[in-house]
Amino acid sequence: MTGWFTGAIPDEWFAGAPEVQVDGEEILVLGELAAPDVGPDAGDETKEAAEAGRIKRFREETRDHRIRIAEDAEMRFRRKVSWGVRCGESEQLFTIAAVPVMTRLRMPERRVLDTLIAAGIARSRSEALAWCVRLVAKNESEWMSELREAFAHVENVRSKGPKSTRES
Repeated sequence: MTGWFTGAIPDEWFAGAPEVQVDGEEILVLGELAAPDVGPDAGDETKEAAEAGRIKRFREETRDHRIRIAEDAEMRFRRKVSWGVRCGESEQLFTIAAVPVMTRLRMPERRVLDTLIAAGIARSRSEALAWCVRLVAKNESEWMSELREAFAHVENVRSKGPKSTRES
Protein backbone atom coordinates (compact mmCIF):
# COMPACT_ATOMS: atom_id res chain seq x y z
CA MET A 1 0.00 0.00 0.00
CA THR A 2 2.87 2.39 0.83
CA GLY A 3 4.28 1.73 -2.64
CA TRP A 4 1.01 2.67 -4.30
CA PHE A 5 0.83 5.98 -2.43
CA THR A 6 4.52 6.69 -3.07
CA GLY A 7 3.85 6.26 -6.79
CA ALA A 8 0.61 8.26 -6.80
CA ILE A 9 1.90 11.24 -4.81
CA PRO A 10 4.00 13.82 -6.67
CA ASP A 11 7.68 13.60 -5.70
CA GLU A 12 7.86 17.29 -4.79
CA TRP A 13 5.20 17.07 -2.08
CA PHE A 14 7.22 15.37 0.64
CA ALA A 15 10.83 15.00 1.72
CA GLY A 16 10.91 11.23 1.22
CA ALA A 17 8.27 8.54 1.00
CA PRO A 18 5.06 9.09 2.95
CA GLU A 19 4.32 7.09 6.08
CA VAL A 20 1.15 5.05 5.55
CA GLN A 21 -0.78 3.83 8.60
CA VAL A 22 -3.70 1.45 8.12
CA ASP A 23 -6.47 0.03 10.26
CA GLY A 24 -9.76 -1.65 9.38
CA GLU A 25 -11.55 1.58 8.42
CA GLU A 26 -8.95 4.16 7.45
CA ILE A 27 -5.65 4.81 5.71
CA LEU A 28 -3.63 7.73 7.07
CA VAL A 29 -1.04 9.16 4.69
CA LEU A 30 1.49 11.21 6.65
CA GLY A 31 4.19 13.14 4.80
CA GLU A 32 7.19 15.17 5.88
CA LEU A 33 7.39 18.73 4.57
CA ALA A 34 10.71 20.52 4.36
CA ALA A 35 11.08 22.77 7.39
CA PRO A 36 11.13 26.48 6.56
CA ASP A 37 14.47 28.24 6.91
CA VAL A 38 13.85 30.89 9.55
CA GLY A 39 17.50 31.43 10.43
CA PRO A 40 19.55 30.22 13.39
CA ASP A 41 18.43 32.97 15.78
CA ALA A 42 14.68 32.43 15.34
CA GLY A 43 12.73 31.70 18.49
CA ASP A 44 10.25 28.88 19.01
CA GLU A 45 7.28 31.13 18.27
CA THR A 46 8.75 32.15 14.90
CA LYS A 47 9.53 28.52 14.00
CA GLU A 48 6.01 27.39 14.96
CA ALA A 49 4.43 30.19 12.93
CA ALA A 50 6.58 29.37 9.87
CA GLU A 51 5.76 25.66 10.16
CA ALA A 52 2.03 26.43 10.51
CA GLY A 53 2.22 28.62 7.41
CA ARG A 54 4.00 25.92 5.42
CA ILE A 55 1.40 23.32 6.48
CA LYS A 56 -1.52 25.63 5.60
CA ARG A 57 -0.05 26.41 2.18
CA PHE A 58 0.51 22.69 1.47
CA ARG A 59 -3.02 21.82 2.52
CA GLU A 60 -4.61 24.49 0.33
CA GLU A 61 -2.39 24.02 -2.73
CA THR A 62 -2.70 20.22 -2.84
CA ARG A 63 -6.36 19.83 -1.82
CA ASP A 64 -7.81 18.96 -5.25
CA HIS A 65 -5.00 16.55 -6.10
CA ARG A 66 -5.19 14.87 -2.66
CA ILE A 67 -8.93 14.37 -3.15
CA ARG A 68 -8.34 12.65 -6.51
CA ILE A 69 -5.66 10.38 -5.02
CA ALA A 70 -7.91 9.58 -2.06
CA GLU A 71 -10.86 8.71 -4.33
CA ASP A 72 -8.68 6.30 -6.33
CA ALA A 73 -7.27 4.75 -3.17
CA GLU A 74 -10.69 4.39 -1.54
CA MET A 75 -11.94 2.41 -4.53
CA ARG A 76 -8.78 0.30 -4.61
CA PHE A 77 -8.33 -0.40 -0.87
CA ARG A 78 -11.96 -0.05 0.35
CA ARG A 79 -11.03 2.31 3.20
CA LYS A 80 -11.33 6.05 3.78
CA VAL A 81 -8.12 8.00 3.20
CA SER A 82 -6.96 10.70 5.59
CA TRP A 83 -4.00 13.03 5.25
CA GLY A 84 -1.50 14.64 7.56
CA VAL A 85 1.89 16.31 7.48
CA ARG A 86 4.88 16.92 9.70
CA CYS A 87 6.94 20.05 9.32
CA GLY A 88 9.84 20.60 11.69
CA GLU A 89 8.40 20.06 15.17
CA SER A 90 4.78 20.48 14.04
CA GLU A 91 2.32 17.83 12.97
CA GLN A 92 -1.20 18.35 11.66
CA LEU A 93 -3.72 15.72 10.63
CA PHE A 94 -6.57 16.72 8.35
CA THR A 95 -9.58 14.95 6.93
CA ILE A 96 -9.24 12.19 9.53
CA ALA A 97 -12.12 9.81 10.18
CA ALA A 98 -13.89 9.63 13.52
CA VAL A 99 -15.04 6.02 13.67
CA PRO A 100 -17.65 5.03 16.26
CA VAL A 101 -16.56 2.21 18.54
CA MET A 102 -19.03 0.50 20.80
CA THR A 103 -17.89 -0.43 24.29
CA ARG A 104 -19.46 -1.56 27.53
CA LEU A 105 -18.34 0.24 30.65
CA ARG A 106 -19.11 -0.47 34.26
CA MET A 107 -20.08 2.25 36.72
CA PRO A 108 -16.50 3.09 37.89
CA GLU A 109 -15.36 3.64 34.27
CA ARG A 110 -18.46 5.70 33.47
CA ARG A 111 -17.79 7.78 36.59
CA VAL A 112 -14.31 8.64 35.23
CA LEU A 113 -15.82 9.81 31.95
CA ASP A 114 -18.58 11.75 33.71
CA THR A 115 -15.99 13.47 35.92
CA LEU A 116 -14.11 14.63 32.81
CA ILE A 117 -17.38 16.01 31.44
CA ALA A 118 -18.25 17.77 34.72
CA ALA A 119 -14.76 19.31 34.82
CA GLY A 120 -15.18 20.71 31.30
CA ILE A 121 -12.41 18.57 29.80
CA ALA A 122 -14.87 16.79 27.50
CA ARG A 123 -18.37 17.49 26.20
CA SER A 124 -19.53 13.88 25.97
CA ARG A 125 -18.61 10.39 27.08
CA SER A 126 -17.21 9.59 23.64
CA GLU A 127 -15.03 12.71 23.73
CA ALA A 128 -13.90 11.83 27.28
CA LEU A 129 -13.02 8.30 26.22
CA ALA A 130 -11.06 9.62 23.23
CA TRP A 131 -9.20 11.96 25.61
CA CYS A 132 -8.31 8.99 27.84
CA VAL A 133 -7.05 6.98 24.87
CA ARG A 134 -4.88 9.90 23.69
CA LEU A 135 -3.48 10.27 27.21
CA VAL A 136 -2.49 6.59 27.37
CA ALA A 137 -0.98 6.76 23.87
CA LYS A 138 1.07 9.82 24.82
CA ASN A 139 2.26 8.62 28.23
CA GLU A 140 2.78 4.98 27.34
CA SER A 141 4.10 5.34 23.78
CA GLU A 142 7.27 3.34 24.48
CA TRP A 143 5.29 0.47 26.01
CA MET A 144 2.79 0.58 23.14
CA SER A 145 5.65 0.39 20.62
CA GLU A 146 7.10 -2.64 22.42
CA LEU A 147 3.66 -4.26 22.42
CA ARG A 148 3.23 -3.69 18.66
CA GLU A 149 6.71 -5.12 18.01
CA ALA A 150 5.84 -8.18 20.09
CA PHE A 151 2.63 -8.72 18.10
CA ALA A 152 4.57 -8.34 14.84
CA HIS A 153 7.04 -10.97 16.06
CA VAL A 154 4.19 -13.35 16.99
CA GLU A 155 2.60 -12.89 13.55
CA ASN A 156 5.96 -13.54 11.88
CA VAL A 157 6.50 -16.76 13.88
CA ARG A 158 2.89 -17.84 13.28
CA SER A 159 3.29 -17.39 9.50
CA LYS A 160 6.31 -19.75 9.51
CA GLY A 161 4.47 -22.45 11.44
CA PRO A 162 2.38 -25.35 10.17
CA LYS A 163 -0.67 -24.52 8.12
CA SER A 164 -4.13 -25.56 9.20
CA THR A 165 -5.48 -28.70 7.55
CA ARG A 166 -8.98 -27.21 7.61
CA GLU A 167 -9.92 -25.36 4.42
CA SER A 168 -11.49 -21.97 4.95
